Amino acid sequence: MTRHIKKLEAVLFDLDGTLIDTAADFHRIINILLSEKNLPTISYEDLLPSVSDGARAMVERAFSKHIATDISLEITSLQNRLLELYLAQTCVESRPFTGITDTLTWLEQKSIPWGIVTNKPWLYTEPLMRQLNLKPAAGSVICPEHIEQKKPNPEGLLLACQQLQCRPENSVYVGDHIRDIEAGNRAGMVTIAAAYGYISQDDNINNWNSNYNIQTATELQPLLASHFTIH
Repeated sequence: MTRHIKKLEAVLFDLDGTLIDTAADFHRIINILLSEKNLPTISYEDLLPSVSDGARAMVERAFSKHIATDISLEITSLQNRLLELYLAQTCVESRPFTGITDTLTWLEQKSIPWGIVTNKPWLYTEPLMRQLNLKPAAGSVICPEHIEQKKPNPEGLLLACQQLQCRPENSVYVGDHIRDIEAGNRAGMVTIAAAYGYISQDDNINNWNSNYNIQTATELQPLLASHFTIH
């Protein structure tokens, strides 16, 4: 469902799995947590599909085989410990996906602002973005603390557009989860599904109703340049 807009005014991104590849840090920390409980580690491939769904989902995936046989493994306690470990070492291996830095540079050259709308709490988003120190910096970063309803509700996207002084209908949202695409569509934005993100094998992005799909982040800038009016 392609769509042309009169003028590209802003580009918004989901964070984990779209803008930044944070999976290696989560995988490392989950395995620290498993080791603390004297349990076998989980492979990167097994953990990956749950990264976009947050700390609880990752804990449930990593410990699902052990919880039934060990009542001391309580999900909330494990989740809290995971977040404690993550806060202490948020950005060890996390990096922008290949192609993102070039896209941000191109956006700056075209005087097009960019921002982030994520379901990741500000407590963890702020140190991650500070340590990555992306240039140009995001003009808007919206976390759950800044709004009443998280994605798939479009509230965060509309707030980001307001902060960037752009019209939603002339803006783009890029995400690697169906909730991202739903939020973008509900906001009236052009939506791009990031197939390179943290997507489970049984999830088909062709069913997400996005305007465009990209297989790698390197495809984003050429897509923006070729499909939208840039002034």
